[in-house]
This record gives sequence, C-alpha cells and structure tokens, in this order.
Amino acid sequence: MSYLVLARKWRPQNFDEVVGQQAVVRTLRNALTRNRVAHAMLFSGVRGVGKTTLARLMAKALNCQQGEPDVPCDQCESCTEIMAGNAIDLHEIDGASNRGIQEIRELKENIRFFPAKGRYKIIIIDEVHMLTTEAFNALLKTLEEPPAHVYFMFATTELHKIPITILSRCQRYELKRVPFAELVAFFAKIAEAEKVAISARALEMIAREAEGSVRDGLSLLDQIFSFGGSEVSDGDVAQVLGLVDRGIYENLARALLVGDLAGCLEIFAQSQAAGMDLKRFANDLLGFFRGLLIAKVKANPEELLDLSDQELAAIKDIAAGASQETLYHYFSLLLKGTEEMQYSSRPRLALEMAFVRATQAGQIVPTATLLGRLDGLLAGAVSLPVRAAGGIAPAISTAEPEPVAPRPASRPSGAAPSSGLQPEQKKNEIADTPTSSPGQFGHSSPVAASPPVREVKRDWEAFVGYVKERKRWMAPVLQLCAMARDEGNELVLKFDDPSDCKLLQEHDNLKLLQSFALDFFQHDFRVVFKVRGAPAAEDGGGDEAESLLAERRVLANEPMVQMAAEIFGGQVGSIRTGPR
Repeated sequence: MSYLVLARKWRPQNFDEVVGQQAVVRTLRNALTRNRVAHAMLFSGVRGVGKTTLARLMAKALNCQQGEPDVPCDQCESCTEIMAGNAIDLHEIDGASNRGIQEIRELKENIRFFPAKGRYKIIIIDEVHMLTTEAFNALLKTLEEPPAHVYFMFATTELHKIPITILSRCQRYELKRVPFAELVAFFAKIAEAEKVAISARALEMIAREAEGSVRDGLSLLDQIFSFGGSEVSDGDVAQVLGLVDRGIYENLARALLVGDLAGCLEIFAQSQAAGMDLKRFANDLLGFFRGLLIAKVKANPEELLDLSDQELAAIKDIAAGASQETLYHYFSLLLKGTEEMQYSSRPRLALEMAFVRATQAGQIVPTATLLGRLDGLLAGAVSLPVRAAGGIAPAISTAEPEPVAPRPASRPSGAAPSSGLQPEQKKNEIADTPTSSPGQFGHSSPVAASPPVREVKRDWEAFVGYVKERKRWMAPVLQLCAMARDEGNELVLKFDDPSDCKLLQEHDNLKLLQSFALDFFQHDFRVVFKVRGAPAAEDGGGDEAESLLAERRVLANEPMVQMAAEIFGGQVGSIRTGPR
C-alpha cells in the first residue's frame, strides 16, 4: 500500500479527536443528542481547520447504525463505508469543478430519491462559494424546504462570497484558527506516535509556520520527518522551512535600538548570505517589533504572542530598554520600509534605507516627560525662561550692556530708543513708530540703561498656537506680525501695516492678549504694538526704510509676480516681507 500522508492518517474519526474547535464540536454534539440537527449547515474558516472533517463526522453520526447519537461506532457498515470514501448515500461535491446550474439541477433530481442504505442522504459541497449565482438561485427553494431524508453541509474559506439568501437558510459554524499551544501539543503527540525525536522548540517553529492550520502543520511535519529521519534538530527545521534563527532578529533589534548601523547591516548581510527570502525576513522582523511593542504595553504579552518562555523573556528584556514611543516609531519606520520593498526594483536597498532611518531616529522622549520638564522650568522661572521645547531662546551674552546716553529732551516720547542693540544691528533695523499713544509706553529715566532686547523666534509660533486654542480669531492676526521681541517687561510686536494690529489694540482684546502672554511665558509682559516703515526716529532709519522700499520694488518686478498678475488680470496691491 502506498504511503498515507500525516494529514490523512491523522484525520479525526470522532468528535473527541478534533483539535481546537471545542465550541463548534459541543454545539454539534448537543444538536445530535437532542435531535435538533439543522437540515443545512455551513462551515466556514481558513484552510485546514476541520470544516470538511466536521461535515464527514456529522454524516457518520447521522447514519451510524450502532453507536450513540454523538459518538459514531466506526464498526457498522455505514461508518466503515464513509471512512473508506465509498458510501453511496454520502455525496461529496467539489464546488470549484461542479459550479454550474446544470450540476445543481442534477443534484436536485438525485435527492428526490430515498437513501439506498442509510437513514439519510448527506450532500457535502466543498468550497461552495465557487458556485455561480444561477446555481445558488437554483438551490434556494431546496434549501428552504428540503426533503426530510436530506441534509446539506457546505464548507467555504470565503464566507463573504456566499449570497445572503443562502446564508439565511443555513446554520453557520465559524471555525477559528487553532491556538498555538494546542498545535504544539498535537504535533508532539504525532511525533511520539511516529517515533521521531524532536525538540519542543522545533515543534514551536512548525506550529508558528502553520499559522493556526492543522493540515498545513501536518504537511510541514511530514516533510521534516522525511528530512531528519528518526531524530530532528532545530537546525533541520530551520533549513527545511527556510527560517532565520530568531536570535538574529533579537541581535538586529538591539543594534537598531542603540543606533548601531554598521552592526545592523552586518547582521542583515549574514542572513542574506544564508539564502533567506528578503520579503520573509522583512515580515518576520516586523513581527518581532510588533512583539516588542506588545510586550511594552501589555502586562501579559503571552496572551497575544505565540512564543515560548525563552523567546518571551528575550522580547521583554529588549522592550524594557526602550520607551513605548520609540518602539512605535521604529515599528512605523520598518512598516514603511517593508511597504516600499513591494514596489522597489531594489528591495534590499529599500530595507537597508529603513535601517538607516531607524538608527538615526534615536530614542524618543515621551511627551509626558517633556511636559513634566517644562512644568518644572516654568515653576522655577523668575524671568522669561529658556525652554527646551517651544520656549523663548534669548540671545545669551556674557558682556554687560553698555550704558545708554541720556535721551535728548527734544526727542519725541513716542520714539523709544533701541540702545540695547549693537551699532551694526541699528543699521539693519527699521525705524519703529508706536501706534499707541505716548502715555501707553510710560517714561524711562534719562540715565537708565535700556533693557536687553531678545527676539522671540521659535517660541512665537508656539505662542500663536497657544492663543489659537483659546481665541481662534486672534491667531491669524498674530501671524501677520513681522517681528516679536522681548524688551524686558514689554513684548513688542511689529507689524508692516497699522490695520493688521488695529483689532488687537482694542482694550478688551489687548487685555486678553496680555493674559495669554502671562500664562504662556510666565512673565508679566505689557504688550506694545509698533509699525514698520514709519518716519525714522534715529540716524540710519531713513536709509533702512529706503532699503525696504527698494526691496519691495524688486519683489514687485519679479517675473513670476508679473506673470501671475497678467494671468489673473490683477495688480500688486501690497508686499509684505517676513521677519528679519
């Protein structure tokens, strides 16, 4: 007799032998015991989980002549014929080969006759989703009111392709993937019965490759038994299945997390030299980082990961050395690299570039940690602080500011000097004229030194965002500000056009803006508005204004600007330049 493969040799012959489908088995056995078996049953699930097997077991139980209702005897004529595959009252139809309306018409004609030997005629249609729409429609009436001596049992891997009119006439049983631990135990039982010595780790590798399918796992087990003979090592399994040792993924993950690009590329090159499939390697590495992320966020990661105790310990050890944000970022980078591989003519380079991006990313500081540091800085700040993220970055100078000469009495009070700036800065600074009344700014002592001037650069954008969350209309107005400076107790906002800041100068709005500045900067600022391009109040101011006007004329004569004006039939109304 020819060799019988393990998938057929170990096919369950009773309900107790079915692996990993306890809920479905219990329902079917209770239905048999209580005589509540539906006339049409539909078994769905992935390949190799027991759909056709359960249909055959139901056929045996229904036609068994001696055993209990839910326990076929395997001794009577009906049971032996079904096990041998030559039962005259059991019709197994391949839905992919017999999918037309003509085959269904013949089937309907056949089921009119009573069974030849058994109590019932059993019709099993495998891959029933392959039937045509016309064939399904021809079955509708028969499924709804079948003869009393007929049972229909359908099996499919693609439940969504079956018409709802068929589904509503069947009792559905959805079979799940077999759990990892149950597969390992089942394969160990088979190895013992076949007198093959194989380690638990090797069985775990096979079960992981099976992905919940018993038949796939048995096919792999058959292949490995043929390769290794009576004793199978872990290396034999890895060689037959084309697997990379899991230690390589562990070493690669450690190298990525510490930014060791050279180590990453070396490990990757070694795996490729061993003949590892590139797509398989990328997917397995992505799965490893998924495991790291799960181990970081879940107290009991073994509930979601099909790993041995040793592998789980390694996962936890690596995950403990990185933050959740870092692992998520690395997972995203590798996922992007894996997707790029699918469309790249050089997939290896695409994956190597993902390694480069990952090693350059570094450790990501959690947002909560940054906020905690920021709160600590703000709590201890007396004056405008230097902030790590989004804070004011004042120009730091070790030199003391030079004393300012007394202001001449003839100078208008509205033109405040900028003595804190260096001479070369004065030359490039546009003369400022406050739009508020002179009394708004107060009077400084003629002999007092001007406060140091600090430009609000990166922090200004953060402040505008802070204002936007609280007063939405105010943020676009603040974005028109050409320059913002911290001048001691004053936050000076410069605008190109007086109309831009007119709304902000209203009493209620100004008071609200000052409260926002106090909350954000933790400093009691007095907000002052100034307009650029006003008549010069200092030497050199006229030259600067002239330079600004010349710059705007050049911009207005740009070919691209002229082309846009010509296309849209308009003209240049105003030109605004950004912050200096």
